[in-house]
Amino acid sequence: MTDVTSGSSAAGATIEPSLHRVMGPWLLLLFIVGDILGTGIYALTGQVAKQVGGVVWLPFLVAFVVAVVTAFSYLELVTKYPKAAGAALYTHKAFGIHFITFIVAFTVMCSGITSASTASRAFAANLSGAFQLNLETGIGISLVALAFMAIVAAVNFRGVGESVKANVVLTMVELTGLLIIIFIGLWAIAAGQGDVSRITQFATSPDTSVFWSVMAATTLAFFAMVGFEDSVNMAEECKNPSGIFPKVLLAGLFITGAIYVLVSISAITLVTPADLGEGETPLLKVVQAGAPNFPLWIFGFITMFAVANSALINMLMASRLVYGMSREHVLPPIFGKVHATRRTPYLAIAFTTLLAFALILFVGEVPALGGTTALLLLFVFTIVNIAVLVLRKESVDHDHFRTPTFLPIVGAICCAFFAGPWTGRDPVQYKIAGILISIGVVLWVVTILVNRATGIRPTDADMEALGGDGPVN
Repeated sequence: MTDVTSGSSAAGATIEPSLHRVMGPWLLLLFIVGDILGTGIYALTGQVAKQVGGVVWLPFLVAFVVAVVTAFSYLELVTKYPKAAGAALYTHKAFGIHFITFIVAFTVMCSGITSASTASRAFAANLSGAFQLNLETGIGISLVALAFMAIVAAVNFRGVGESVKANVVLTMVELTGLLIIIFIGLWAIAAGQGDVSRITQFATSPDTSVFWSVMAATTLAFFAMVGFEDSVNMAEECKNPSGIFPKVLLAGLFITGAIYVLVSISAITLVTPADLGEGETPLLKVVQAGAPNFPLWIFGFITMFAVANSALINMLMASRLVYGMSREHVLPPIFGKVHATRRTPYLAIAFTTLLAFALILFVGEVPALGGTTALLLLFVFTIVNIAVLVLRKESVDHDHFRTPTFLPIVGAICCAFFAGPWTGRDPVQYKIAGILISIGVVLWVVTILVNRATGIRPTDADMEALGGDGPVN
């Protein structure tokens, strides 16, 4: 990383300690699987079924294919530039336009914090139900969610080693819940229960074709597939990232894709699309239908811990992204400070946690936020797929993964397509996204003014190249 001074000399500048490389291939695999699994599949299966009927597995499969195509672009970039900033760094290197870089960084950060905040509220609601606390009022749920987010921040501050170890436990819990659903479905099918013929039945409205129904459902299912991109923000804390990322990321995607399809088939075999789409606990209905003697409170706990894992990983991603962009001079340098003993970006953790607190208190319901998260990330994925082609002209001094050229082209087209209003996406998602991007614009202007007022300038020539034609402000 470059030193930054208020003048021409870097002498005397404080050198921050680097992040601790603790993640091997198995920890990274569990991180990726745990990040993709979670709130999406536990909450959205019913909503997808309402869109397409019995072929609920098809939108998840389409979303999986789009995710894999985009993952190939991420693989080339993360092995070429193994730094914590992820998509924002790739945008900065490809286009050298600080405004676009900042908006991409802010978009990814907001998607992570919004997802974590929503998961925290879901955790509080499940906790209330499991212990019959009757926290039905908004303030009760909010207080529990705030307390939970504070615990997440404490785990995050302890260090990525502790955080990823906690992720291992939570990933195994949420994976167990989905395997229970798959086992119940397969057992019921073998026993002749349920209706296997539903998995080929479309159920669309009279004024909507099968194609557009699947596209609309895919915009929901895609929220369950996002998460793989978070792992690139952990690159600085991985051992040999250029060597392990390709195999591990693709393995994680194929594992989760297979689980999603099997869970969808099990669910629709045992519960009708209409019943599956009612309420916010679709998989609990599957347990009730296929294994009525199974203790439902146990599955309730599993669901609670599944969304807890989503919150932990998203806050890990958000804080590391803020840290990375600060070290690249897109956010104020204060967020790039690393704690001397814990070796964690403590001020970035504090900043993202405060934003999460605000979202927990003031943001709306899960469906709109989940759809907005997918919308924002599809925008980012479109840019990343373009960036990998632009950056082909730049070479680095180490071996890295190279994706076939046609895949980024297909990925950019698909991601832009699924971000468009023609897919039937709820218009409220565009309103929320517009507000978030507007906040980003305001913060970008403030950052520029603060940097100019303090006279911060990069002294490294490579960093100036990242900024395009002029100096980094």
